[in-house]
Amino acid sequence: MMRYLLAALALAFAAAAFGQAEEVPHPDARVERRLKDLGEQLRCLVCQNQTIAESNAGLALDLRNQIRAQIAAGRSDDEIRAYMVARYGDFVLYKPPLKATTVLLWIGPFVLLGVGIAVLAWVVLRRRRGGTAPAVIESDDAGAALAALLESDERPEKRG
Repeated sequence: MMRYLLAALALAFAAAAFGQAEEVPHPDARVERRLKDLGEQLRCLVCQNQTIAESNAGLALDLRNQIRAQIAAGRSDDEIRAYMVARYGDFVLYKPPLKATTVLLWIGPFVLLGVGIAVLAWVVLRRRRGGTAPAVIESDDAGAALAALLESDERPEKRG
């Protein structure tokens, strides 16, 4: 009996551990405007193709609440961005700065595009050089040669 009671308590505490934060019920318009501006500059780390202002992921909600708390504490936008970068890295910025650690993010797509174009050009040139040209009949009697080839072709219907 005691074992069942402990199991029930463990389940109750486990359910509470998976609880999720909620948006602020009565937001301040000035804070929400700053939150929206900052949220459009920060990437949702779960979705990765949305800003935290657009995302409905739980982590994005938590990040929005963190930003609200930092705005309420009187921090500037630059301080809040610096905090997010210190905690999550440059990837959290929707437009990361160009520096040694992010250069691949900036030039990677162009390098891949260049490699793709080079491979395409190589394949096209290889096919042009290595392809066989169609046979050309050089005699004056091209029609007669073609007719002779057609006559010598055995067709299944003519057998038998």
